[in-house]
Amino acid sequence: MTETATDPITPNPLEAKTLGVMSGRDFSLYAMMIIVWGTSWIAMANQIDIVPALITGIYRFSIASLIVFIWAMIGRYRLLFPLPVHLRMALLGMCMFSTNFVMFYYAAGYMASGLMAIIFSLTSLINIVLSAIFLGQRPTRFGLMGAALGLIGIGLIFWPEIAANAGNDGVLIGLGFGLAGTFCFCTGNIISVANRKYNVPLVSANAWSMFYGTLWLLFLSQLLDVPFLVDWQPKYWIAMAWLVLMASVIAFWGYMTLLNNIGPARAGYLTVLFPIVALVLSTIFENYHWTLPGLLGLVAIIAGNILVMQKGKGARV
Repeated sequence: MTETATDPITPNPLEAKTLGVMSGRDFSLYAMMIIVWGTSWIAMANQIDIVPALITGIYRFSIASLIVFIWAMIGRYRLLFPLPVHLRMALLGMCMFSTNFVMFYYAAGYMASGLMAIIFSLTSLINIVLSAIFLGQRPTRFGLMGAALGLIGIGLIFWPEIAANAGNDGVLIGLGFGLAGTFCFCTGNIISVANRKYNVPLVSANAWSMFYGTLWLLFLSQLLDVPFLVDWQPKYWIAMAWLVLMASVIAFWGYMTLLNNIGPARAGYLTVLFPIVALVLSTIFENYHWTLPGLLGLVAIIAGNILVMQKGKGARV
């Protein structure tokens, strides 16, 4: 079915959908993205050997953008928009479809892929803070408790890694890259929700945002004089195919749909489930060793995200 849009620069007077109510379709999208994004971290870890992170990002989102543009044309989605809307989509692309993933490609050089997924699981907690600041969505008591548990959980998980590598700041560097990437992603969440009132079809928004994200990475690569290298190993391109088709084109359509349907705080909750998949894969393929503090930290993060999902009195998300 073709998705239509009203005038993208005119707020929709019928915009009255209550965020937070999940339908059966929303739950199906959750299940799909848990599998896809849960496996995407191990795929990213297979792309860091030869090609610089910025260049891998350019390859990934240029291909993804082309596919989504073809999707938009076949589905007859609107692709022409006024300049203010393009500026918003460019900002979204810089945050959600480029910078955040490059940060995680850099982080992959310092830690197991499962730990990257754990850092990313702070999305729902950071979204609470950003939603309160920029969208006026007052956090609930449960949300604040969940945020505190999430921070405690991150500390428990990474403290053994930091202690075991005393004098080596690699883990801290990786943690910094991961947190920066998560913050960029969360900023993109807020931009996407704020753009709902312009009624741009999701497929169109994703196509243009991925395109602008690619341009941003091209600019950075030229500014920093990063060489365009190619890794011809099969594992690199198998991972690329999965990341482009499933993790970027399909899963981002699903995630942006959830953002519009249930809001950023609750959409971000799925990030607590796919790290479990990622950690299992890290244990099998990357020899990740579990520790008691790590297990307690994982439990704390899961508990924190469950609290985020609770709607207390006065909740707006």
